[in-house]
Amino acid sequence: MEEKKECSCHHKTKERSDKEYKDLINRLSRIEGQVRGIKKMVENDTYCTDILVQVSAVNAALNSFNKVLLANHIRTCVAEDIREGKDETIDELVKVLQKLMK
Repeated sequence: MEEKKECSCHHKTKERSDKEYKDLINRLSRIEGQVRGIKKMVENDTYCTDILVQVSAVNAALNSFNKVLLANHIRTCVAEDIREGKDETIDELVKVLQKLMK
């Protein structure tokens, strides 16, 4: 008999509504398409400033994705944990915000 080994690490998970899931996946798919477009620009020897403008657009799209994800996180996970008295969630949020603001 094969014995199943479980991961000893404890990764948190998050169940998302269909609407939230679809929104995040759509945003990521658009970003993925933009990055593929930039790769093609490099392959086609596109002028540097044109590529830089597209990279800036990808950065803006990623920042927008982060804002949406962070807002959802605060409204759901953080709020729920605070209601349950899990104050360590605030420390976790502070650390994430510090990383995002580098």
